Amino acid sequence: MLSEYSLTDMLERMYVNQLALEAAVMELTLRVEQQGATEVGENVRGALVAITENAGHIKQCLARLRGPGIG
Repeated sequence: MLSEYSLTDMLERMYVNQLALEAAVMELTLRVEQQGATEVGENVRGALVAITENAGHIKQCLARLRGPGIG
């Protein structure tokens, strides 16, 4: 049984936090764009691309750390 504070659990929580922050930043970006700051919106969207691209890699690494049949 995995410890409540295992490395994989901590990394999983960081991953979930990353996704939550991405969603929050996108909400703010949409609001800023609605107010006419399209250049700011474009800059933020460009930065969010890195988060989106890395999310898949992080999820795959977590699956490998957990191993088959675990969580």
